[in-house]
Amino acid sequence: MSRAFTKEQDDAPIDVAERPISPHRNLVTPEGLRQIESEIAALQEELRKASDEKTDDEDDSGAIARIARDLRYWTTRRETAEISVPDPKSDVVRFGMTVTIENDEEGKVQTWKIVGEDEADAAHGKISHVSPVAVALFGRSVGDVISVNDKEWEITAIG
Repeated sequence: MSRAFTKEQDDAPIDVAERPISPHRNLVTPEGLRQIESEIAALQEELRKASDEKTDDEDDSGAIARIARDLRYWTTRRETAEISVPDPKSDVVRFGMTVTIENDEEGKVQTWKIVGEDEADAAHGKISHVSPVAVALFGRSVGDVISVNDKEWEITAIG
């Protein structure tokens, strides 16, 4: 029989690309650190269960490879995490603060909490500290005006 019709080696490792690690400082809020630790715990449990139930099924091997990859990512993020808590008396925008901005032309008001990259969730009002909006806000005070995407926004509250 020709080797062209034979099955590849069954124990060949599944190649799952690594998740990219950001080149930026890994600033996190205390909540963000708890999220990372929760993610690690959940992945460790998933890996344990997947390993216990492992069969020779290729889907299982792929799942284990993906879980292990994600666990490496979150473990690295935990190791490099820098907790940052803003001074509550600060009158300028810092990491971890909530900032309200207003665009008078459109009458739009946005409130953002500046958080770590892994915590960011714009749908829930959390933006990454490396986002253009956050970068424009850092060091500014109530009453200052920032320009983002050719629109001007006034800082109306910091907390």
